[in-house]
Amino acid sequence: MVARVWARHGLQLPRLERDLASDGPDCERTAADIIGLYLNPPQHAAVFCVDEKTAIQALDRVDPVLPLSPGRAGRQGCEYFRHGTRSLYAAFHTRPGEVLGRTAERHTSAACIAFLTDIVAHPPRHTAIHVIRDTRSAHTPTHVDAVLQAHPKVPVHVTPTYSSWLNHVALWFAKIERDVIARGVCTSRQDLQRTLMRYIRWYTQSPKTVKWKDADPRHRLTPTSIVTVH
Repeated sequence: MVARVWARHGLQLPRLERDLASDGPDCERTAADIIGLYLNPPQHAAVFCVDEKTAIQALDRVDPVLPLSPGRAGRQGCEYFRHGTRSLYAAFHTRPGEVLGRTAERHTSAACIAFLTDIVAHPPRHTAIHVIRDTRSAHTPTHVDAVLQAHPKVPVHVTPTYSSWLNHVALWFAKIERDVIARGVCTSRQDLQRTLMRYIRWYTQSPKTVKWKDADPRHRLTPTSIVTVH
């Protein structure tokens, strides 16, 4: 009832909008290059968005989690036991929407390079590979030089600073956070690993692509007015 009264009189709670413009020198050109891969990928090319979600905690709840039921909200206690952490490396295949994943005990450059190598070393037949990644320290050019030298025909596209929204796998990480991690109950790191990989297998059975739509093709690409994501 309160919400209806507010809507009738055009009232809203105080709102705060935050923004952070990229300070990269070629932000516009780089963003346009990546969005172009989404909107019009090269023929016979596979585009993989690669990133990692670090320090995922294996939490065992002290009290059992009670699901939703008629007339009662779901319940989850605030106390838990910590059983360590795992990092999840994932690659989002943009065209079919499938996800490739691997877990690691620690977030290291070696683990990132090993995961990236697996992707570029076993491409589908007659298919070129494009890799989209961010500027995180584990992804710095000095650490991926070995991969690029071994596979010189694999273009690597780096998102501008403060532009994680350009990486499709970041949207997928938000989904696995909501579906699994936020309410997860894991008794060990191995249990957490099984839970994450089980979710990836389940998701890949019915993957969903991310569709991009230019908000206004007449406008130039700028940090404050780019595209809408559906």
